Amino acid sequence: MELADLISDYVESISFNDLDDQEIHEAKRRILDSVAVAYGSQQSEPAKIARKVSEEFQGNNIMLFRGSSSPDMASFYNTLLIRYLDFNDTYLSLEPLHPSDMIGGLISLGNGKKGKDLILALIVGYEIGTRLCDSFSLRKKGFDHVNFLQVAAAAAMSKLLALDKKRTYNAISLSIIPHVALRQSRVGNLSMWKAGAAAEAIRNATFAVLLAKEGFTAPERPFSGDMGFRIIADIQVENFKNMGTKKILDTLLKKYPVEYHAQAAVDIALGLLYEGEIRKVEVEIYEAGKTILADKEKWNPKNKETADHSLPFIIAVSLLRREFWLDSYSLIFDQKIRELMDKIEIIEREDFTKVYPLELPTRITVYTDKGKFESEKRVPRGHPKDPMTDQEIEEKAKRLGLINVKRFWEIEDMRVGEFL
Repeated sequence: MELADLISDYVESISFNDLDDQEIHEAKRRILDSVAVAYGSQQSEPAKIARKVSEEFQGNNIMLFRGSSSPDMASFYNTLLIRYLDFNDTYLSLEPLHPSDMIGGLISLGNGKKGKDLILALIVGYEIGTRLCDSFSLRKKGFDHVNFLQVAAAAAMSKLLALDKKRTYNAISLSIIPHVALRQSRVGNLSMWKAGAAAEAIRNATFAVLLAKEGFTAPERPFSGDMGFRIIADIQVENFKNMGTKKILDTLLKKYPVEYHAQAAVDIALGLLYEGEIRKVEVEIYEAGKTILADKEKWNPKNKETADHSLPFIIAVSLLRREFWLDSYSLIFDQKIRELMDKIEIIEREDFTKVYPLELPTRITVYTDKGKFESEKRVPRGHPKDPMTDQEIEEKAKRLGLINVKRFWEIEDMRVGEFL
């Protein structure tokens, strides 16, 4: 069976009445969190570049905090803002994903739509994106998770625009067949494209959906065809035969502006009451944490993009500064931070790897001239097993500069532009 058939059937059939109160509330939490993160990244260099480029793309589609642009450029810009700080939500499975990256594209197409339309489309996107991640590991074959993101986003946007099954199928095919992203975006010394890859995936999906809406046809069997996506990822369709609306509940919010596998390490380091001069730090973690956050280049970060994926840098700052926030990245070349990074050893523990991603166990042991100090955490704050409260999300949003946050809890009957 062709996966695009299952997805387009699901997209056409689901309605707002199928959602329960918990799912709707979680969607609101994701929207508030993502818009706040976007607000906090406006002064980043990539955002400034994208704003300058956007002057060449005229249109009436919603561009966060900046008026309007063409639909594809607005999608790119909105998503770049949401993704750049590495502070929006995450899903961990065979493949990781940042499902809230889809919000940028949905907002760009939100003219005339209500909050309930956005919520439903978002939950549809989460359901599809997370199930794709449950089905196959792209990173182990050298491909990037945004390949799954653009499929989920195309489906979500198709729902937002009320496309029928045929047009939704075409949108999905057009989103994936011409656009396959490589994992090189996240290897070694990272660049602005770490965030740009997601933004480009959402831009692609936006364009695909708008073409499909007007009747543009796409290749048949985009996943199962002899030359389809199955030559990259053999996705088993059984995982898509009984889709519901609850997968958004399995996604993870971030308390700190670092890659998710470092969240627990920050929690531990900030709470570890060591004494004396640090001689050595041992960090025991699961395979994904070491592979993604402790390869060779992560020991010598030269920019923010690499530093927020550098476990040695993140732990060194947390231990010495007793806080980790956006301004921590001004310490990338700090001598004391660099000296402590050289004393940090990252070790994979097989028993930790075996329980990943249901748990994200991390253990830090600090050796000083006054003794040994250690602590372990199985899941970080923001994980479904230790969720952030609404108040914590509001406090995070306000610290990022988004002051009027209360309106986000009552968005069902507001127009999309009214609560942004």
